[in-house]
Amino acid sequence: MYIQLNSQIICYEKTGEGSPVILIHGNSEDHHIFDQLVEAMQADHTIYAMDSRGHGESATPKEYHYDDMASDVINLIKALDIEKPYIIGYSDGGIVALLVAMRASKRIGGIVCCGANLTPAGLHHKAIREIKRQYKETKDPRTLLMLEEPNIPVASLKSITVPAMIIAGEHDLVKERETVKIAQNIPDSELLVIKGENHSSYVVQNDKLYSYIKTFIG
Repeated sequence: MYIQLNSQIICYEKTGEGSPVILIHGNSEDHHIFDQLVEAMQADHTIYAMDSRGHGESATPKEYHYDDMASDVINLIKALDIEKPYIIGYSDGGIVALLVAMRASKRIGGIVCCGANLTPAGLHHKAIREIKRQYKETKDPRTLLMLEEPNIPVASLKSITVPAMIIAGEHDLVKERETVKIAQNIPDSELLVIKGENHSSYVVQNDKLYSYIKTFIG
């Protein structure tokens, strides 16, 4: 399905029945990374799996900014009149989930952030080197985005007034102290570092994540 949100056309897929959940994928991906997760969740939840701007079948913007992606999510909630959805974001989607909660806590039920960072410095040096290499080869503006943003002040996390579950893999691209910092500065949050997992292994093309968040999102 497609919807025009101000000047941006967003593609999303609606599946299942029950309490609403919005899924937000990572950089240079689309909502199909969640196909197995959706299958596991659809008996209990109405799921809106969206393609971020410039990803999948959503329209390509002139510029890429996480704050604009957060606006798309907020506008989707308003346009479809989704009642207090939980936002589940992975990687770039986790960043977007934080920004949505900072700006619109009153419109959502809670957030699950997987592998999110507050600034590029929150990534391990090896990951930053790999992103720089990729950008040198491809000149993809979505890759450049990861080198320039986000720039979320730690103090601004205190404006999040909904429950938050902050998750990372034991071997994540995000520094563990960054994940801990995010959890410590959101008033109603819980932290989960999953042993044996890396940045994507518990999220992309599998349903492992649901076992960790099922109780949290109700």
